[in-house]
Amino acid sequence: MTKHLMSVVLLSTALATGCGGSSNETPQNPETPAPAPAAQPAPTEAPPPAAPAPAAPAPAAPAPRQTPRQSAAPSRPAAPPAASNAAPAPRPAEPPKPVYRDVSAAVGTALSLSLITPLSTETAKVETPVTARLRQPVVVDGFTVVPAGATLHGDVTEVERAGRVRGRSRLVIRFSEVQVNGQRDPFRSNALTFEGEATKGEDATKVGGGAGIGAVIGGIVGGASGAAKGAAIGGAAGAGTVLATRGRDVELAEGTELNTSLASPYSVRVEVK
Repeated sequence: MTKHLMSVVLLSTALATGCGGSSNETPQNPETPAPAPAAQPAPTEAPPPAAPAPAAPAPAAPAPRQTPRQSAAPSRPAAPPAASNAAPAPRPAEPPKPVYRDVSAAVGTALSLSLITPLSTETAKVETPVTARLRQPVVVDGFTVVPAGATLHGDVTEVERAGRVRGRSRLVIRFSEVQVNGQRDPFRSNALTFEGEATKGEDATKVGGGAGIGAVIGGIVGGASGAAKGAAIGGAAGAGTVLATRGRDVELAEGTELNTSLASPYSVRVEVK
């Protein structure tokens, strides 16, 4: 490229020098001839395009700056709904809470019962189970402490059969629990005592009858002395009959009405309306 430019400059200088030498001569004609057009330089071939300079290596990208992690911003509470002009619906009234109080049946409160378990001094033993049903409710200050129909549980505490000569049969029972709606609670009653009927009148009749029959037989056999002997013999026979017979047993059938009372206080919690 530089060589071509130098060639063009030298050619232009030579042409200019030639034109200057001819101007020193006196022109023959008064009219100055028009200068010949300057010679145009021969067209030169366009220089080949220069090879592109190697691209400079791109600068390394700077490492990203480590920015501290920021904690997530706390979520903002949702805005409350806009209040409406309509009045809020009234809340339903809460049911009243129940109120309770303790009610106690005092010692000596009467108990009217109906026997469920039949008993007899002939077969009963100590600790034989006994049950009865409450015929009337136990009510205190208008509150039912024990409802009618409640079951009382107890046992035989004493039993004795009548002797062969004297004495009566004896049976004693006591209740210790009450059952209401399947739940059993301590419930102590006073003891119930039963005794068999006396048989002294019947025993005297038996002895007297035997002596009379013996006297009749002895009088027929041996006169007056025989009657006395017969009475003694007949009396002994009558006494033997009494000795061979027991007194009457106590018999309590199912449904027998019993009346007793509380031996200790009994308390329950009732709802006050």
